Amino acid sequence: MYRVFEALDELVTTLEEARGVPMTASCVVPRGDVLELLDDIRDAIPTELDDAQDVLDHRNELVETARQESQRQRDDARTESEQMVTEARDEATRLVAEARARAESMVADAQAEAERTATTGRREYQELTGRAEAEAERMTAAGRASYERAVADGRAEQARLVAQTQVVQAARAEATRIHDEVNTEVHRLRSECDAYVEGTLADFEDLLNRTLHAIGRGRTHHGPPVPAGVGGYPK
Repeated sequence: MYRVFEALDELVTTLEEARGVPMTASCVVPRGDVLELLDDIRDAIPTELDDAQDVLDHRNELVETARQESQRQRDDARTESEQMVTEARDEATRLVAEARARAESMVADAQAEAERTATTGRREYQELTGRAEAEAERMTAAGRASYERAVADGRAEQARLVAQTQVVQAARAEATRIHDEVNTEVHRLRSECDAYVEGTLADFEDLLNRTLHAIGRGRTHHGPPVPAGVGGYPK
């Protein structure tokens, strides 16, 4: 394939270098060289191009054959699709029938189960209702008894608190009385103590005065006292 392009380049160069014919656009080329280059190009063209040319030459025939083959394939596909549609329709009809039969069976079973469940539920409801009523009556009776006990206990507690309140009031009154007596006794004892102290101090003052008076008389009778260290008395 490379030789094809090389020969074409040489052919172009030959034409470009050819001597022109005056007053015309023609030129004089070496025939032998040009023919040789054309032979090289023909020999270098791959066989696939010949096959392609054959295809081009017989293209109408090939197109017709391809059209007929395509039409045949379309007809076969249409026939096959119609057959598949028919089979699918039949299968769908069968499946729908089976599903309907299964659904009807399930509905019947469900109705029977519902009736059985309803009967069982009704019986259990009655049993539960009966037990609930009995339990309610028992709880009501127990509540009433508990209420009565609570009322009795409350009354007893109220009486106890009332009695306790009276005791507390009496204790407070007694405490107040004792406190008053203690205050009175304290005042009495304090008064007696003050009187005793005053009396004792008065007696002591009287004794001190009499002692001083006696000392004064003693000095007057014996003369003034000799100071220490005078007249041979020890200091």
